[in-house]
Amino acid sequence: MEKPRRITLTPAAQRALEAAGRLFYERGIHAVGVDLIAAEAGVTKKTLYDRFGSKEQIVVEYLAGRDERWRAFLDRYLESAGPDAAARVLAVFDASRDWSAEHSRKGCAMVNAHAEISDPAHPAHPIVVGQKEWMLALFTGLVREIAPQRADALGRTLLLLHEGALVAHGFGTFPDAVDLARDQAAELLRNARSHS
Repeated sequence: MEKPRRITLTPAAQRALEAAGRLFYERGIHAVGVDLIAAEAGVTKKTLYDRFGSKEQIVVEYLAGRDERWRAFLDRYLESAGPDAAARVLAVFDASRDWSAEHSRKGCAMVNAHAEISDPAHPAHPIVVGQKEWMLALFTGLVREIAPQRADALGRTLLLLHEGALVAHGFGTFPDAVDLARDQAAELLRNARSHS
């Protein structure tokens, strides 16, 4: 998938992006206009267009930046888990629980964005889809060490548990959704080890 074009952020553009990110996540991408972003950031609408060129580029920067922060956050958990593949899989759920508590009370920003940006021609679409493809590859690669013949199926199942937990968390369907998914993942990994 082709990487989207990114821009270099000036201080004013950074302020605008922080305001846009907060507004997009709280209210939805389509519900937030450039006028509101400019007002919240204390910049002019002209400054926004000079820096970003379009609202679509603001959306690209918002989602790409959020994805980069998530991956850096997750990396710390994976490193702390050590070399054991099962511990690293469970560390993904631990990271998601902590990230969700701090950054995603309304659910996964990528899932939320996909509800509004389903057109593959939108420049932010590859970021949204790319993050989920990356997560699938991560899970699949980790379980390949545990059950090489079943890695693809196990990776998909872990992704379903993970993403379902994020959606349930965002809806507030029941408490501790990510912890429950982690427990289910641990059981799946125990069974995979015993049958490999």
